[in-house]
Amino acid sequence: MRIAFAAALALVSVNAYAADTAPAAQAPAARLNLDLPVEAIVADAAGKAVLDADIPELTPHPQYEMFKGMTLRQLANMVPDKLPAELLAKIEADLAKVK
Repeated sequence: MRIAFAAALALVSVNAYAADTAPAAQAPAARLNLDLPVEAIVADAAGKAVLDADIPELTPHPQYEMFKGMTLRQLANMVPDKLPAELLAKIEADLAKVK
């Protein structure tokens, strides 16, 4: 009987320790974000509205078909003058508001 009790106590102690040391849950990523391909954002009507408002020349761009599979972060690395950090931050905030 003592052995079973000691084993149960050890198991409870291990589970309590694991619960105390588990990493805090991260906030879920926004449904639409800078790490999605542009075409995935555009496929969502509200996401397309954000991009059209923040970067009106993006979707009608003649080379859209070539870069639509890239993320906005990837595009920003290629054309930092067109997608500066401030603009990316605004787009990210605007996309996060989309439910």
